[in-house]
Amino acid sequence: MSLDVSPELLRTANDGDVDDAAFVECIRTSLPYAWDMISGLVARLQVDGGEFADNLTPPPDEKARGQLLRVLASDAMRASLERHFGVRLAFQNCHRVAVFPTGDSDAYRRFVTPREQILNQSPELRDC
Repeated sequence: MSLDVSPELLRTANDGDVDDAAFVECIRTSLPYAWDMISGLVARLQVDGGEFADNLTPPPDEKARGQLLRVLASDAMRASLERHFGVRLAFQNCHRVAVFPTGDSDAYRRFVTPREQILNQSPELRDC
C-alpha cells in the first residue's frame, strides 16, 4: 500500500474530489522519508538558488527507497507535490531526485534526457 489513508479521507474521496491540501498531508504522513527528501531539496533550491537541487545519496534502506519510488511513480502524488511546493520534480535511478523551478528550463530538459540517465549509471546502482 502506498498511502496510509484515514477513514475521513476515504469518505471524502468516496463523496467526491479530494483537495490538494488533504492529499499532500496524507503523502507527508505516509511517506516521511520521501517528504523530507523533497521538502529539503525545495528548501535548498530556495536558499541556494541555481538551476536545480538534487540528491546524490542513496536511501538508508529499502523502506526509504520504496517511499521515493512510490511518490515519484504516482502521477497524482507527483503532481500534487509539484503544485504544493511550486517546483518541477525529476527522478533518475533509485534515489536521484531533483527539484527545478517551474517551467521548462534547459537544465530540466538536459536532466531528463536518455543521455543523462545513461551517464548517471554505475555498477553499484544496478539493482537499486
